[in-house]
Amino acid sequence: MNGRVVVQLNIARSGRRVHGQALTEFLVLALALVPLFLLIPVIAKYQDIAHAVQMASRYIAFEATARNGMASTWKPSGQLAQEVQRRFFSNSAAPIKTNDAAGDFKAHQNLFWRNRRGDPLIKNFEHDVQVSFGGGAAGDHDAGFTSASDGGPFKGATGMSDALGLSARGIYRANVTVALANFSDQTDGYTKTFEQFKNLNLTMSRQTSLLVDPWGAKDPQQVEERIDQIELFPGKMLKPVSPLVDAAVVIVESPSCFKGRCTRGPKLGELEFWRDVVPADRRR
Repeated sequence: MNGRVVVQLNIARSGRRVHGQALTEFLVLALALVPLFLLIPVIAKYQDIAHAVQMASRYIAFEATARNGMASTWKPSGQLAQEVQRRFFSNSAAPIKTNDAAGDFKAHQNLFWRNRRGDPLIKNFEHDVQVSFGGGAAGDHDAGFTSASDGGPFKGATGMSDALGLSARGIYRANVTVALANFSDQTDGYTKTFEQFKNLNLTMSRQTSLLVDPWGAKDPQQVEERIDQIELFPGKMLKPVSPLVDAAVVIVESPSCFKGRCTRGPKLGELEFWRDVVPADRRR
């Protein structure tokens, strides 16, 4: 009987030690996990801003595919900066309007991008959101290109590269950089978790690179205009004799003309004959 009581007492003491160990382990883990949980909103804000920076750089790069030195005129860098400031770093419901600038007031700011005291992480749109081009972060579009050798295959053919209208400017790179405000001084309670964010001086930068002016054409006629060169299309020299050949074929095939099957000669030196045209009734 006494032995059974002793065993029960030992089991009870062992249980108390296990419970005490579990409490200690929980407190130790809490010291690491609680600050991490408190930082989750801050990390989420930074990730959201980083995504906006990436999308803004893509916007500028793809804008250059429509407006560049080859197809038209460049959109001014100041206008691009104003557009991304309003459309990507302002409030999420910002409309897409021409000459719409972001203001440094609450109605134009993204309310999610704020610290615990309500101060914006992007304090000044014009100063903190910058647009640049190329590896040197220049303000000129022409500096955004990395040289390429796309004209290399035509170096041995005099004038052929110019006849094709090939561009050798290379890859175009657009950069967007955003400087974020530091957190305010935190001295009370759990807010000491954010102490290391006071002097972070975080700057986010993203780049997008594209071939903005490849050799392309807006319609078949423009393709013909580029190829219709003696250097590229020697058959063009036969164009003056095409009417004579056509007349000779008509004379030889004249008996068939009486049956409604008049044969014409080949379209020598003419690219229009090979144009891929969709009939009007197919485009309705």
